[in-house]
Amino acid sequence: MGSAPPWLWCFSSAVSETAAPARPLILASSSPRRADLLRQAGIPFTLRLAEVDETPRPGEEPGAIAERLARAKAAAPSGLPSPALLIAADTLVVVDGAVLGKPRDAADAMAMLRRLAGRAHEVITAVALRAVPEESVTCERTTSLVRFAPLSDRQIEWYVKTGEGADKAGAYALQGRGGLLVTAVEGSYTNVIGLPLDRLYPHLRRFGILP
Repeated sequence: MGSAPPWLWCFSSAVSETAAPARPLILASSSPRRADLLRQAGIPFTLRLAEVDETPRPGEEPGAIAERLARAKAAAPSGLPSPALLIAADTLVVVDGAVLGKPRDAADAMAMLRRLAGRAHEVITAVALRAVPEESVTCERTTSLVRFAPLSDRQIEWYVKTGEGADKAGAYALQGRGGLLVTAVEGSYTNVIGLPLDRLYPHLRRFGILP
């Protein structure tokens, strides 16, 4: 059995030393990547899906899009237990000021990866935390810089055929085979996956979920 990644050590240790959290944690997301990050860090939570219209507004800059959508996802669930802490997030891949969403098909994925190859792009995640019953909402964004290796069409075609990036913004997954395409990450690694645990940790301490 392999050892845990270094970025998990502090979270796993913290969870092992605490009793039941002061309030339950709820993840308002359909993203398996965000759920996996919390599970790997040993943080207990329940899932509540939040469906919102993710269409960007005219002239809206990427960071503002991410924050608006994260807040909307946090506000959507009703009938929550009290007390509770709900977290919602939105992650965007941005290159040259343009947002790359999930690819429509293999050709679109190829085009995205050609655009990312051999250069750097930003990954922006906004996280909204909704405290119940207070109904206070805290939202902040995290930006990481991801550098891709130069890629040939053959390499890109190979990766697209794996299907790994078909449902992911920017058409790649850092935590999977897509990590082979990346030469460096500046900033939060887990932010690129979809949930910046390093930025979330102080909030979980503040609400008594972690010590």
